[in-house]
Amino acid sequence: MDGRGRAMRMSVELPLWRALAGYRVLTLVYAVLIFVFGQDRFERPGIAVGVLAVMAVWTLATLPRVSSAARCTRPFLAVDLAIALTGILLTPLADAQAQTHDGPTLPSIWTAGSVLAFALKGGWRWAGFASSLVAVANIVERGEPSADTFHNVLLVWVASIAIGYVVEVARASERTLARALEIDAATRERERLARDIHDGVLQVLAMVQRRGTALGGEAAELGRMAGEQEVALRSLVSGGLVPPSRTPEAAPATAENAPAENAPAESGPAGPVDLRTLLAPCAGARVTLSEPGTPVLLAPGAARELAAAVGAALDNVRRHAGDAASAWILVEDWPDEVVVTVRDDGPGIAEGRLAQAEGEGRLGVAQSIRGRLRDLGGRAELLSVPGQGTEVELTVPRGKADT
Repeated sequence: MDGRGRAMRMSVELPLWRALAGYRVLTLVYAVLIFVFGQDRFERPGIAVGVLAVMAVWTLATLPRVSSAARCTRPFLAVDLAIALTGILLTPLADAQAQTHDGPTLPSIWTAGSVLAFALKGGWRWAGFASSLVAVANIVERGEPSADTFHNVLLVWVASIAIGYVVEVARASERTLARALEIDAATRERERLARDIHDGVLQVLAMVQRRGTALGGEAAELGRMAGEQEVALRSLVSGGLVPPSRTPEAAPATAENAPAENAPAESGPAGPVDLRTLLAPCAGARVTLSEPGTPVLLAPGAARELAAAVGAALDNVRRHAGDAASAWILVEDWPDEVVVTVRDDGPGIAEGRLAQAEGEGRLGVAQSIRGRLRDLGGRAELLSVPGQGTEVELTVPRGKADT
């Protein structure tokens, strides 16, 4: 379990251990008060004072022991339970009439603290073991136990086992949650690397294949080899097997991912970045950029990812609509969100084409666009009508984008 999982575990268990420490102190005070107000019935008060003194010293001296499962060791639990059992069994020596009435034992409900420590440390099995020993000691102390004695014994036994079971379930849930967080983090990292590969390596290979085929000769053979490598790499990306040596910082510079190139580097300023400066290189002869007259400020990471998603949308326009297609970028800066719309006048996307492309490992829309916006807490909506072009609307909530 990583540091985050351990922190969650502490956040759940720590209040329980603190509550146990407080319970032990309060029940010690309660046991002392019972003796003080009922000392007339003790034939041998010295024994009672001795037992309570040992309990007091032990309780106060071992408070750090009941602060966590690691500090609550087995030897401590054994001694703690032995003191509780001894106090129960010595009650008839201090109070000769203890077996003829249903008064409290010398430790009284302080004994339950020992049982609860077993429950928090080892779960319901440890709790059942400790509570069974306490039950036997109470029955022996009573001599002829009454119905109330059996009722109290059964109550402690059931309650301690229930608490131990709850603790075990909580720990199992924490482990499951920690594992889920690890898987989620790994999945997000894999998708991030896959986006980088798509924006860099795959686009270069596709360009080499197209140019090589167009040039012919030896270049055609080079293009064929590039095409084979592109297919193989797409299979790896779609299967989640991303080469570990590729990192976002190592993405090759290409003409087809210009927005990502012009984004601030990871080591750049930590302050807000004007999204307009990242989108400016996208404008050209066939790409019209419309933006507000005032800066559109976003956190550096959010601005880079949003600009990269716009670049991926424009790359799809170039690849699928052709060089003759025109595109328009509209930037809207609202108080609660930033919206960037990319529209083209190309042939549009046929129904079912996106699902087919994702199955073939072509993840431009699935990861380079939608994946980026999902990681930012935003959304990407695509509207395409065959023969009437495609419109991609990228929305990033202002609160998420600023973090």
